[in-house]
Amino acid sequence: MDVKDIEFFREYLTRMVDDIQRQGEATLEDLSENTEYYSDPADRASAESDRSFTLRLRDRDRKLVKKINEALGRIDDGSFGVCEDCGEDIGVPRLKARPVTTLCIECKSRREEEERLRGD
Repeated sequence: MDVKDIEFFREYLTRMVDDIQRQGEATLEDLSENTEYYSDPADRASAESDRSFTLRLRDRDRKLVKKINEALGRIDDGSFGVCEDCGEDIGVPRLKARPVTTLCIECKSRREEEERLRGD
């Protein structure tokens, strides 16, 4: 992978973290401002369901930030874009689709097939 590609992914991953952090801050503001009281139990249940869904999304984002930071660490140490199973380069199209991946498409497909056969 050339320097141009590495810089593209560094900027892309950094923007992803920034966007996730902005969404998290907006969620905190919404949750702190949204202290409505509902007289109708259905309205209250709907609001709680929405709040729960939003918090699940933010938890998912928190896990993604961890993976993004690991990918940025791989960029820094020079191992970004190298499959952790076979040691071959991960294709740029795969990295564009899933920039936090650590496996080439062949190794990922093989792992998924093994999991399918084991029933995981």
